[in-house]
Amino acid sequence: MSQLMKLIQRVESTFIKHFANGHRRKGMNILRPPMKREKHRVTFSTGFSAGCVFSLIVALVAIIRTRKTMSEEVHTTYMNTMFPLYSLFGFIVLHITMYAIDIYYWKRYRVNYAFIFGYKQGTELGYRQVLFLGFTIGTFALLCVLGNLDMEANPKTKNYKPLTELLPLFLLVALFVVLIMPFHFLYRSSRFFFLTCLFHCLAAPLYKVTLPDFFLGDQLTSQVQALRSINFYICYYGWGDFKQRENTCEASDIYKYSLYIVGVIPYLSRLLQCLRRMIEERSLDQGYNGVKYLLTLIAVCLRTAYGFEDGKEKKNHTNIFKLKVLAGSSSVLAAVFCTYWDFVHDWGLLNKTSKNRWLRDKLLIPQKKVYFIAMILNVVLRFAWLQTVLNFEFEFLHKKTTLAVMASLEIIRRGMWNFFRVENEHLNNVGKYRAFKSVPLPFNYDEDDEKDD
Repeated sequence: MSQLMKLIQRVESTFIKHFANGHRRKGMNILRPPMKREKHRVTFSTGFSAGCVFSLIVALVAIIRTRKTMSEEVHTTYMNTMFPLYSLFGFIVLHITMYAIDIYYWKRYRVNYAFIFGYKQGTELGYRQVLFLGFTIGTFALLCVLGNLDMEANPKTKNYKPLTELLPLFLLVALFVVLIMPFHFLYRSSRFFFLTCLFHCLAAPLYKVTLPDFFLGDQLTSQVQALRSINFYICYYGWGDFKQRENTCEASDIYKYSLYIVGVIPYLSRLLQCLRRMIEERSLDQGYNGVKYLLTLIAVCLRTAYGFEDGKEKKNHTNIFKLKVLAGSSSVLAAVFCTYWDFVHDWGLLNKTSKNRWLRDKLLIPQKKVYFIAMILNVVLRFAWLQTVLNFEFEFLHKKTTLAVMASLEIIRRGMWNFFRVENEHLNNVGKYRAFKSVPLPFNYDEDDEKDD
C-alpha cells in the first residue's frame, strides 16, 4: 500500500510540475475535481415548477371551458394575433424538455456528451437543471396567458387593451435580458457557451466549425416557426398593431419578404458550415451534406410562396397549382434525402453488413427494436410537415394551431435525432471533432476558466 501511495504522489508531482506550472492547488483541482452533487433545492425547484405548469394548464382549460368568453370573431382575432406570440414560448419549452430527456438517456447509457460538446468540466447542466429552466419559462408564459384572458374578461380592466397586449413582449424581453446578463446567476457559463455557439452559427463561415456550432445550427433548422414568431413580434409591436389587436403584417410585402429571410437563415448557416468543412477537410461528404440543406432551403422558400399565394383573396388557381406541385415535389425530395442522411450518416444505421442487421456494429441500447422504432418515427415526423403543402384541414383545429402542432412534431423529431447522433459520435467519432469514449486527459481542459455557478 505504501508503494502505491508513493507512486500516486510521484504521478501527482510530475503532473503539477509539467501541466500546472508548479501550482499544486491548481494541479490537484484538475486531477481530483470535486464531485458534482445534485442539490435537493434543484430537485425541489424542478418539481415545483413542473407542478405549476401542470396546474396552470388545468386552470387555463377550465377557465376557457367555463367562461366561454370568446365569440367566434374574437377567437379568430386571438388566434391570428396573440396565439403566434405565445406559441413561441411553447416551442422553446418543448425543445428544452426534449434536450433534458436526451441528457437523461445520455447519462443512463454513459454517453460522454459533456466531453463531446466541449463543456468545461463540472459546468454541464444536468437534466433536472434543464427541466427547471424549461418549466420556469412555461410557468411565466402560462401566467401571462391567464393574465391576458382575465384582463379581457374583467369589465374593470377590459379597456386596458394595449397593456394586455404587451404581456408577451415583456416576457420575451425579460428572457433576453436574463440570457445576456454577465452576472453569476442562472448558469452563466452555459448561457455564454450558448451565445458563443449562436454567434458562430450566424457568422458562418467565418469561424472554424466545431461540433457545438453545427449541433446548434441543426437545432435552429427545427425552430423555423419559432424564428418566424420572433419576426411577428417585431411586426406586431413595431408597427403598432397591438393597440387595436389587428394583424396587418401579412398584408405587407416587407413582412412577407422577411419571412423568406428568417426561414432561410438556419439552413443557409448550415450550408455555409458544410462548405467550409468541405474546403478545410477536403471531404466530399460535407459537400453532400450541404446539398441536403440546399434542397431543404429551396423547399422552404417554395412552401412559403405557396402559402402566400393560397392565402390571397383573389386567387390565381393556375399559379397556385404550379406552386403546390413545385412545393410538394421539392419537399418530398428534401425529406427523402434528409431521411437517408439521418439514418446512414448521422445515426450510422442501415448497414446491411453489420453484425447487428441493418443497424451498426456498436450499440448502446440493448433493445435493438428501439432503433427500428426510432427510424419509423423519424420518417413519419419528417413527412408530417408536408401537411403545410397538402392542406389537410382539421375541423377542430385552427390553421395557426395546425402549424404549431406540425412545428412541435419537428421539434420532437429533432430531440430524438439528438440522442442517436451524439451516441454515434460517442461510439464512432463520425464527425472527427474530438476524442471520444476513452476518459479525456485532465490537461485537455482550460483550467483557468471560471467555474459555473
